[in-house]
Amino acid sequence: MTDLLAFFADPWQLPFMRRAFTVAAVVGLVCGVVGVHVVLRGMAFIGDAVAHSAFPGVALAYAFEGNLLLGGAAAGVTTAVLIAFVSQNRRLKEDTVIGVFFAFAFGLGIVLVSTRDSWTTDLSSFLFGQVLAVDDADIRRVAVMGAVLVAVVLALRKELVAVSLDRETARAAGLPVLPLDLTLYVVVTATIVMALEAVGNVLVLALLITPAATARLLTERLWAMTLLASLFGCAGSLAGLYVSYAYDLAAGGSVVVVLTALFALFWLLAPRHGLAAKLRTRGGAVEIAGSRSGPWRTLDACADTAP
Repeated sequence: MTDLLAFFADPWQLPFMRRAFTVAAVVGLVCGVVGVHVVLRGMAFIGDAVAHSAFPGVALAYAFEGNLLLGGAAAGVTTAVLIAFVSQNRRLKEDTVIGVFFAFAFGLGIVLVSTRDSWTTDLSSFLFGQVLAVDDADIRRVAVMGAVLVAVVLALRKELVAVSLDRETARAAGLPVLPLDLTLYVVVTATIVMALEAVGNVLVLALLITPAATARLLTERLWAMTLLASLFGCAGSLAGLYVSYAYDLAAGGSVVVVLTALFALFWLLAPRHGLAAKLRTRGGAVEIAGSRSGPWRTLDACADTAP
């Protein structure tokens, strides 16, 4: 028992671990809240696209010795706004537009990086995360950004769900579809940039998607899904840091592995939508192609109240 208590208490004796735990908890919570709308809308690809589209901005900032996060944020927001505008063309599906800009932005980043003779640890930390190196200023920045992002998502949750359910019906009902699209894209971009120090550009999509996907297996209600996703994101991030500390592993990768393990556990054992439950109720037959009409009917109740 004493050893177990020591395992949990020892990391908190180190100042850099206390800062890392704080940032990881906030980032995990915010990613869980924002990720719910990303998952419900089926736009996981936008998370990957924005994360990689930040790359040319970082490369430019690196080349001119500027702030890497600000450069990445500028490039990510620019790409997100362009995607939102171009995807209003009904002949092009949203994922097609995302793919075009994703490939262009990442290719541009590679070209810019190739103009430099060497990489530095600053650029490597952007790609792979460096949560153990955050300082008090980083904590304040993440806390303020996180609070603003959560407030925006919660304030617009009904409108965002209405647009996710049926864009044409939402437009006919008078909802400002394009501004809502822009808002969601910018929020996702800001969340990704905020999470870069925790897990890095390569792994940030997992922090945004996996907690929300895990919550989706357990509930069909928007509020419950939001609470569970934020809980999974926060707890998984902290657990990943414990694993990293105990076994001397990469912090960002450890967080992602723990979150994925949690997803796999509930994919197998979720009471209603887990694999074991489906095997029991169908006499051993696994449903390959599911319908999302049931869960989305529950979410309709939220959308119906949108102005």
